[in-house]
Amino acid sequence: MSQEPLTEAIQHYLREIYKLAQPDERPVSVTALARAQSVSPASASAMVKKLAALKLAEHAPYRGISLTPAGERVALEVIRHHRLLELYLAETLGVDVEDVHDEADRLEHAISEELEARIDQALGFPTHDPHGDPIPDANLRWPHAASGR
Repeated sequence: MSQEPLTEAIQHYLREIYKLAQPDERPVSVTALARAQSVSPASASAMVKKLAALKLAEHAPYRGISLTPAGERVALEVIRHHRLLELYLAETLGVDVEDVHDEADRLEHAISEELEARIDQALGFPTHDPHGDPIPDANLRWPHAASGR
């Protein structure tokens, strides 16, 4: 994996591939990824090539995209950051649950691991975000074998 910080776009694609592959862990088509990201198939295909070059994803033409262990780790970290931020914004700052997603989407890329740990502790090590979605723990494991959807 690259030593440079991953762009927000790369992180979003990895998270989306992870979510689309759940719960049956099937490879994801470029078309489905493009639709989910609201981009053209050509744009999605270009990003998939970049992810493959970074060894974050594997793509077999006409067989779909799957994440490498490194890509899955990044996706889970982004999901964890996002869901912890949603809960923190809702419970601690009183942001309406309907508004937390967009705020968390902006902040999830900037949060440090130290701040993530402090938020996790301050919230009592939660297992679910305000929408009821599971939050991976600090070791990026799902609570009670929940899926990552």
